[in-house]
Amino acid sequence: MKPDKNTLERTALITGGGGGIGEAIAQSLLRDGWYVVLAGRTLAALEKVAHNITPSSGRILCITGDISHPADAAAIVNRAAEWRGGLELLVNNAGTAPMAPLHQTTDAQWNQIIGTNLSGPFYTLRAAWPIFAQQYHDRKAAAPAEAGQICGGIVINISSESSRNPYPGLGAYGAAKAGVNLLTRMAAREGKDMNLRAIAIAPAAVETPMFRSLPVAGDVPTEVILSPKTVAEAVKAAAAGALWCANGETIYIHQTV
Repeated sequence: MKPDKNTLERTALITGGGGGIGEAIAQSLLRDGWYVVLAGRTLAALEKVAHNITPSSGRILCITGDISHPADAAAIVNRAAEWRGGLELLVNNAGTAPMAPLHQTTDAQWNQIIGTNLSGPFYTLRAAWPIFAQQYHDRKAAAPAEAGQICGGIVINISSESSRNPYPGLGAYGAAKAGVNLLTRMAAREGKDMNLRAIAIAPAAVETPMFRSLPVAGDVPTEVILSPKTVAEAVKAAAAGALWCANGETIYIHQTV
């Protein structure tokens, strides 16, 4: 499956759209002509991001909901697809990482971590699946000779370095992200008949409020960790098709200094 040549006038849904990585991804996609749906639990946070990229505000839609709840996840996906009559890109970026050793992780913390980081991407992907399938079949019917070049949809899951090398206290988070990596691989395999493109982007530590909320973050200077823009550039490459040969794979990115 070769990359799509044109991403103009397409719609992307970004969960966790009110955070630093979500904002960076939105800015990057907007510069490439995408329409962007920001989804998250807090409207004020989403609107702040939209305000920060005011020149493109007409190309942004904010939707509130909690993707760890199946009904919310489905409602977000369906509303995003209804906005402009399609959904080409799903970016599962929402995440949470309360820090606790495994033996001290409470039921509530475990459920929160798994719910947001793993169940949420599954729920949104499940809701988007019939939309992607219908898009593929509609496009194939319109241009049957080009069926091999038609992509029903793109899924980019934001994973983490913790999925292969978890920091002590982030074991539950790492386990959830490892599940995201496998979910990505299965999405690519099961979506083969509609040329679904699914890639996980797994960054090391990123300069975000979520990272800075961790007890160990105070000793880590900004210059030795990733910028949200670096993650956004990886997402942009995957969305544009530059990483088409890595379909189903997890791409790890980290600081080189």
